[in-house]
Amino acid sequence: MNPAEDTRNLVDRFKGLENEAVVAELDKTRTSIEIAIENLSHDFNIGTIVRNANAFNVSRVHIIGKRKYNRRGAMVTDKYLHIDHFEDAKNFAKDAKKRGMNIVAIENNRPESRPLQSAEVKANAILVFGSESDGLTQELLDLADEIFYIEQLGSTRSINVGCASAVALYEYTRRLGYFNQEEL
Repeated sequence: MNPAEDTRNLVDRFKGLENEAVVAELDKTRTSIEIAIENLSHDFNIGTIVRNANAFNVSRVHIIGKRKYNRRGAMVTDKYLHIDHFEDAKNFAKDAKKRGMNIVAIENNRPESRPLQSAEVKANAILVFGSESDGLTQELLDLADEIFYIEQLGSTRSINVGCASAVALYEYTRRLGYFNQEEL
């Protein structure tokens, strides 16, 4: 493919490469961070989180429960990610623990939630996001290693879950030092 004719929404160094080659290049520099999505009912939010996962080059995206979603919101970025589906929180957590991952729930309005700025950010974290209206299931919260909320200054109870994923991904990526690497 001629890079000048490549109309995909890719940074210049990936223009002209086949999708598989883009994935192979991204695999060389993926972060240790993963994302999980549980209990989301709006396809736009799922697509936004998938797009954010690509923007921060996460290792994997896990969708818990709902298997299909409208990929339009992801702007085709799902083609450059590794996406897993889990039937329920129990199977997701079993896989995460087997691989030595730390399950970090991002959930506001819970007495056990702590401010994200107080997090001791660890590599190999899976940041888990749930529905704006119902949040994460109690089953998943019980399986989480840590629960944090994103601090806010305004009057609303929460920010959009897609926005929350971007804030949390940025904070984890920044604090783990990924922006200090030469290749980025």
